[in-house]
Amino acid sequence: MTRTVDFSPKPIFSLEDTGRQMPPVGLISPARYVQGPDLLDHLGRFLSIVPSTRPAVYISPGGLRRHGDQLLDGLRAMQIEAVVEIFEGECSFSEIERATASLQAQNIPFDSLIAVGGGKCLDAGKCVADRLEIPVVICPTIASTDAPCSALSVVYSDEGIVQGGESFPDSPALVLVDSQLIAAAPVRYLVAGMGDALATRYEARTCYRNPAGRAVIGSRPTIAAQAIAKLCAQTVFDDGIAAAEANYRGEVDPALERVIEANTLLSGIGFESGGVTAAHAVAMGFTRLPVARENYLHGEMVALGLLTQLALEQSTDECVQVARFCAEIGLPTHLAQLSLDTAADGPALKAAMAASAETPLMDNVPFDVTPENTWAALLQADEIGRAATAAVGDQAYRRMRA
Repeated sequence: MTRTVDFSPKPIFSLEDTGRQMPPVGLISPARYVQGPDLLDHLGRFLSIVPSTRPAVYISPGGLRRHGDQLLDGLRAMQIEAVVEIFEGECSFSEIERATASLQAQNIPFDSLIAVGGGKCLDAGKCVADRLEIPVVICPTIASTDAPCSALSVVYSDEGIVQGGESFPDSPALVLVDSQLIAAAPVRYLVAGMGDALATRYEARTCYRNPAGRAVIGSRPTIAAQAIAKLCAQTVFDDGIAAAEANYRGEVDPALERVIEANTLLSGIGFESGGVTAAHAVAMGFTRLPVARENYLHGEMVALGLLTQLALEQSTDECVQVARFCAEIGLPTHLAQLSLDTAADGPALKAAMAASAETPLMDNVPFDVTPENTWAALLQADEIGRAATAAVGDQAYRRMRA
């Protein structure tokens, strides 16, 4: 059996049909979150609190090669036999429906779906679990986005262009983060997650300060979400460089643990219950350009989107501060570091920014956003980013791509 009714939390949390001028505040989060080294060995133990004894595992071919034995042996230690379904690479409607149909055809009464991998696999797993009406268990193998903890998925076309999103009545039943897996993954993923996490603080602040601003769920943001979002960015500023060095060494240390938590839990709660706006709207625009979407990670595009947001808000000092940190950690600070050029890509880039300006995410900005001021903000962000890179150097950016 699959759910056939589209779900949106916004009419529920906003009380928009009641005539209220202001919605209530609201906050949602995963039911359970656990993080530490070698936890994948103990996943079966944690499934007992879902509870689940007949899970399906949704994982990419590469993930299965790297982590399959550890994962499945850990489940067998708790007398749990799982069925593996392969994620074929894109969180698209065609992949979601394919995987759903494949699991339904097994005629097994699955009682959870364990999604193991990066952001797109996890988001697709949430969609599949929702269609099967079973809880989803999230096991990220990289810390590149804040997707693991949310009750929504970003859905792409088969070509990788953002098409929209799906929201779910339930947040993940369990998020299990094995920090040793994160330490073993390429550093670029962790750093991209820092770009996503930094944006959480500034986007949530904009939504909170704007009386018309709304959290992703449709409520007004809570002060708890503001505090979480602020701590999220501060953790990245304080521990980001040390965490990246630990990741280069393949070691789990306190700095890495704190940044993993910031990228995953703090950013996840902060964006969903704090609000999303221009940084992500601009990043969505970048996905319209093949060279950006095919070669750069979500958090890398969000980082330049954040600089654009700060320029749009005329927060020049903060834009300079964030740009310098991005240069120090290896995040893109200007268009060339996304392989974009205002001369060669001008018309397509302008069209992308016009689309960004018109997304509903911009409704959280407390002034009129237009294609013109979005384009001007991008150019200013590019200039500030170039200056920051000239001052700091681009060694960190090049080191991750060596």
